[in-house]
Amino acid sequence: MADWRRGAMVASRSMAQQKISLEQVRHVARLARLELTAVEEERLQADLSAILDHVAQLDELDTSAVEPTAQVGEPGTPFRDDVVTNRPAPEDILANAPAREGTLFKVPKIIE
Repeated sequence: MADWRRGAMVASRSMAQQKISLEQVRHVARLARLELTAVEEERLQADLSAILDHVAQLDELDTSAVEPTAQVGEPGTPFRDDVVTNRPAPEDILANAPAREGTLFKVPKIIE
Protein backbone atom coordinates (compact mmCIF):
# COMPACT_ATOMS: atom_id res chain seq x y z
CA MET A 1 0.00 0.00 0.00
CA ALA A 2 1.31 3.46 -0.81
CA ASP A 3 2.65 5.44 2.15
CA TRP A 4 0.30 8.36 1.47
CA ARG A 5 -2.71 6.01 1.47
CA ARG A 6 -1.63 4.36 4.73
CA GLY A 7 -1.15 7.80 6.27
CA ALA A 8 -4.59 8.89 5.10
CA MET A 9 -6.15 5.78 6.64
CA VAL A 10 -4.39 6.40 9.97
CA ALA A 11 -5.44 10.05 9.86
CA SER A 12 -9.04 9.14 9.08
CA ARG A 13 -9.07 6.62 11.92
CA SER A 14 -7.75 9.17 14.39
CA MET A 15 -10.31 11.71 13.15
CA ALA A 16 -13.01 9.05 13.39
CA GLN A 17 -12.12 8.29 17.00
CA GLN A 18 -12.68 11.92 17.91
CA LYS A 19 -16.27 11.92 16.62
CA ILE A 20 -17.72 9.93 19.53
CA SER A 21 -16.35 9.51 23.04
CA LEU A 22 -16.05 6.32 25.06
CA GLU A 23 -18.55 7.81 27.51
CA GLN A 24 -21.08 8.18 24.68
CA VAL A 25 -20.43 4.57 23.64
CA ARG A 26 -21.01 3.44 27.23
CA HIS A 27 -24.21 5.51 27.41
CA VAL A 28 -25.57 3.94 24.21
CA ALA A 29 -24.57 0.49 25.43
CA ARG A 30 -26.34 1.14 28.74
CA LEU A 31 -29.50 2.25 26.89
CA ALA A 32 -29.35 -0.90 24.75
CA ARG A 33 -28.61 -2.99 27.85
CA LEU A 34 -25.38 -4.28 26.37
CA GLU A 35 -22.45 -5.40 28.47
CA LEU A 36 -19.33 -4.54 26.51
CA THR A 37 -15.71 -5.30 27.26
CA ALA A 38 -13.14 -2.53 26.99
CA VAL A 39 -12.03 -3.92 23.62
CA GLU A 40 -15.61 -3.99 22.36
CA GLU A 41 -16.15 -0.40 23.55
CA GLU A 42 -13.11 0.79 21.64
CA ARG A 43 -14.12 -1.13 18.52
CA LEU A 44 -17.67 0.25 18.74
CA GLN A 45 -16.28 3.75 19.22
CA ALA A 46 -14.22 3.38 16.04
CA ASP A 47 -17.14 1.86 14.11
CA LEU A 48 -19.64 4.54 15.16
CA SER A 49 -17.11 7.27 14.44
CA ALA A 50 -16.50 5.80 10.98
CA ILE A 51 -20.25 5.87 10.36
CA LEU A 52 -20.39 9.51 11.42
CA ASP A 53 -17.44 10.26 9.13
CA HIS A 54 -19.31 8.66 6.24
CA VAL A 55 -22.42 10.71 6.99
CA ALA A 56 -20.23 13.84 7.09
CA GLN A 57 -18.92 12.93 3.63
CA LEU A 58 -22.50 12.57 2.39
CA ASP A 59 -23.32 16.00 3.82
CA GLU A 60 -20.64 17.47 1.55
CA LEU A 61 -22.41 16.28 -1.61
CA ASP A 62 -24.23 18.87 -3.71
CA THR A 63 -27.84 17.69 -3.84
CA SER A 64 -29.37 20.95 -5.02
CA ALA A 65 -30.34 19.39 -8.37
CA VAL A 66 -31.90 16.31 -6.78
CA GLU A 67 -35.65 16.35 -6.27
CA PRO A 68 -36.73 15.59 -2.69
CA THR A 69 -38.18 12.11 -2.30
CA ALA A 70 -40.03 10.47 0.51
CA GLN A 71 -39.76 7.00 -0.95
CA VAL A 72 -37.41 5.52 -3.51
CA GLY A 73 -39.47 2.51 -4.62
CA GLU A 74 -43.08 2.14 -5.66
CA PRO A 75 -45.40 3.56 -3.00
CA GLY A 76 -47.50 1.08 -1.05
CA THR A 77 -48.79 -2.21 -2.29
CA PRO A 78 -50.70 -2.79 -5.48
CA PHE A 79 -54.46 -2.64 -5.15
CA ARG A 80 -56.52 -5.77 -5.60
CA ASP A 81 -60.16 -6.64 -5.22
CA ASP A 82 -61.17 -7.41 -1.65
CA VAL A 83 -62.41 -10.94 -2.14
CA VAL A 84 -62.96 -13.58 0.53
CA THR A 85 -60.72 -16.53 -0.34
CA ASN A 86 -61.25 -18.66 2.75
CA ARG A 87 -64.92 -19.10 3.46
CA PRO A 88 -65.85 -19.55 7.13
CA ALA A 89 -66.22 -23.20 8.10
CA PRO A 90 -67.60 -23.23 11.67
CA GLU A 91 -67.29 -27.00 12.07
CA ASP A 92 -63.62 -26.95 11.09
CA ILE A 93 -62.92 -23.93 13.30
CA LEU A 94 -64.63 -25.45 16.36
CA ALA A 95 -63.28 -28.99 15.86
CA ASN A 96 -60.65 -28.59 18.61
CA ALA A 97 -62.61 -26.25 20.89
CA PRO A 98 -62.77 -27.50 24.49
CA ALA A 99 -66.38 -26.32 24.77
CA ARG A 100 -68.87 -24.95 22.29
CA GLU A 101 -72.47 -23.89 22.02
CA GLY A 102 -73.84 -24.24 18.53
CA THR A 103 -71.35 -22.50 16.25
CA LEU A 104 -69.77 -20.43 19.06
CA PHE A 105 -66.87 -20.99 21.44
CA LYS A 106 -68.11 -21.46 25.00
CA VAL A 107 -65.88 -19.82 27.62
CA PRO A 108 -66.12 -19.76 31.39
CA LYS A 109 -67.82 -16.82 33.02
CA ILE A 110 -65.27 -14.47 34.59
CA ILE A 111 -67.52 -11.62 35.82
CA GLU A 112 -70.06 -12.27 38.52
